[in-house]
Amino acid sequence: MRYDIIGDIHGHADALKALLLSMGYTEGKGRAWRHPQRQAVFVGDFIDRGPRQIETVDIVRRMVQEGSAQAVMGNHEFNAIAWFLPDPDQSGEYLRPHHSKEYGAKNYAQHKAFLEEVNGTPAHKEIIDWFLTLPLWLELDGIRVVHACWHAGFMAYLETQGLQDRRLTAELMIEASREPADEAEKDTPTPSIFKAVEALTKGVEVPLPGSHFFVDKDGHTRKRVRTRWWDPHAVTYRKAAMINDEARTELPHDPIPEHNRIGHDGGTPVIVGHYWGSGTPALLSDKVACVDYSIGKGGKLVAYRWDGEPLLEQRKFHWIGA
Repeated sequence: MRYDIIGDIHGHADALKALLLSMGYTEGKGRAWRHPQRQAVFVGDFIDRGPRQIETVDIVRRMVQEGSAQAVMGNHEFNAIAWFLPDPDQSGEYLRPHHSKEYGAKNYAQHKAFLEEVNGTPAHKEIIDWFLTLPLWLELDGIRVVHACWHAGFMAYLETQGLQDRRLTAELMIEASREPADEAEKDTPTPSIFKAVEALTKGVEVPLPGSHFFVDKDGHTRKRVRTRWWDPHAVTYRKAAMINDEARTELPHDPIPEHNRIGHDGGTPVIVGHYWGSGTPALLSDKVACVDYSIGKGGKLVAYRWDGEPLLEQRKFHWIGA
């Protein structure tokens, strides 16, 4: 099978249809887009930000149901499920807080575009139920797909914790939404459902040492930094941090904890989304590629057209503008 692995869409249904058309897909049986020789694979983050939330989900869902596509869960689908599911330990609250002074307004702002389309409609529950059918990762014949990080150790751990065909249940969502106190205070190698799902859907983060911090793109002060998990040379805070060059120079050359040096096993290539790339799409390595190039912020909607190659190739990226 040959695959077209498509990046984060974030509610941009028109861009998705244009990308599919440009790759030779047509809308056919069951109103599902399909290609005569290829299958699409979506890396998640179908919702939030863009102008056509329900339509985007409908396109992806029909393709999956008709067998012309596969898809994994992104952090925005995870957040949508957590926003919808009640917190069994707090009356009137949800797994992703609505009313918290610290998080409620921020959580709503991130989810606003989706909620404005689905709130009070039957589509809301239908979409959440479908999101719960999405696996956290796919291991296909010769290619792997996950939203943010291929962490074999966490994947093995999750499979001992009640995943159903690599899918979260509503019960597992409770633990996946709650950071254990010891993890909030310090970085430990001990796995948990929260830590594992965070890594797969959001990437690996490490606490910065001492008094170090940085200010992110949204103006929030951060004491933890996302790492270049795929890079075997990213062993210090300065080299590993996924932040702008100015902020990077303020970080120390001290080594990051060894258990956070994930790397790539040198085998099957991995395709991810999530990381808000910019400019011309480029490989992260000959074994790892990111297909998120910020369509949600006026960038590109990108696909990697995989034809069985064991080493990824720059020329296999395909994209359209916003």
